[in-house]
Amino acid sequence: MDGVRGGRHAVVVGGSLAGLFAAHVLAGYADRVTVVERDRLPDGAEPRPGVPQGRHPHVLLQGGQVAVESLLPGFLAELAEAGAPRLGMPSDMVLWQTGRWFRRLPATTHIYTGSRAQLEGLVRRRVLADPVISVVQGTDVVGLLGDASRVRGVLLRDRSGDTRAEPRSLEADLVVDASGSGTKAPRWLAAIGAEGPREETIDTGLAYASRVYRGANGVLDGETRGYYAYPDPEQVHAGGALPLEDGTHLVIVSGLRGDEPPTGDDEFVTYTKRLPHPPLHEWLDEAEPLTPAFGYRRTANARRRYDLPGHPAGFLATGDALCTFNPIYGQGMAVAAMNAVALRDALADRRRTPTTRRVQQAVLASSRQAWDISAGADRKMPGATGTAVNGGPADRVADWYMSRVQERAPGDPVVGRAFRAVLTLSEPVSALFAPAVARAVLFGPPAQSPAEPPATQERPEA
Repeated sequence: MDGVRGGRHAVVVGGSLAGLFAAHVLAGYADRVTVVERDRLPDGAEPRPGVPQGRHPHVLLQGGQVAVESLLPGFLAELAEAGAPRLGMPSDMVLWQTGRWFRRLPATTHIYTGSRAQLEGLVRRRVLADPVISVVQGTDVVGLLGDASRVRGVLLRDRSGDTRAEPRSLEADLVVDASGSGTKAPRWLAAIGAEGPREETIDTGLAYASRVYRGANGVLDGETRGYYAYPDPEQVHAGGALPLEDGTHLVIVSGLRGDEPPTGDDEFVTYTKRLPHPPLHEWLDEAEPLTPAFGYRRTANARRRYDLPGHPAGFLATGDALCTFNPIYGQGMAVAAMNAVALRDALADRRRTPTTRRVQQAVLASSRQAWDISAGADRKMPGATGTAVNGGPADRVADWYMSRVQERAPGDPVVGRAFRAVLTLSEPVSALFAPAVARAVLFGPPAQSPAEPPATQERPEA
């Protein structure tokens, strides 16, 4: 890449997952990698202010697991040893979508549902063990060095000092923005005369609230390990209960603009019982709440097109700073790792010179499937706003096909397997058009699904 060769310095803005993964990759190409983080980083698995959604559910999808293991071999074994729950889909959960209960067939994919703090703490320990990587903590990036043609570093200000003090310079051959959905990079670029990215947005006004519970008598600790109801345009509320590493469960519920979930104790329970999921209602009646409910409302999808011509060399974006997804779909951690794999592969490709724009295109491309899923679903929700809400004729055809997929996924093993593989980013969207899947979607009626929530797993036939 132009600007990252022997003896060079790379700066990563943000020390969350996207920043840590990017720093790990860049350590193979730069003599020094500096991560600038506004928080004081905890020693272990503790929440921190810079991750305001950290107290809410996080899942590591199958595609993300493959990416993380590729970056940090042996990481999944560390995660399992730390007690992170690994749930088989659909066998381990009672799932509801589009008015249907899912058959609890043998698992075809798995997700990890432990806390964000646990996973990030394990990644941080692995990545920061590299002597090439250093961290500047408790420090804000307040601007960039350079001009419209090239970024040459960052401006820093200590968060504990005088906010009026002159910022100090940190020169770099490459700056990577991994500062998250609240990125200020467009403003920083404008300040040096550079062009900011075109933004594509879709916002449903979705808000969610989460609360930690402990189940009674080991419920949700056997064959059934979690509950979930997915949203759709007719039933816009979503939520359920997912296990954490300490044996508790995190209950989440979401609603759209004007009907946001409350955080009062009784009100939270009443609102959660609006979900079409009787087993969850019964479990809540017996479970013990351990925390108050926490709310979160910053859920818009936003894609920043740094891949287009006209942006300065020496600057890349990754993770949520590049492409932000509605958190309800659980894609963020997986995409952070997949972005880093794309960065690694683009830098290692000896057939093509890894210019800034070429590498940025590769990183954004690794977000494409997650964007299509999240934006495609949210575009159909009532009251959605933004610059990317209006799809074209191809989107309408895709929506029609996907509606038929969703009708069949709960009861049809072939369609369900492909649907889960695509949603968990472990197979491309083309898996939904494989001959056996397409036949079932286009020509067959929806397979029968359970009339009542299935309490037990289906056993494979001998």
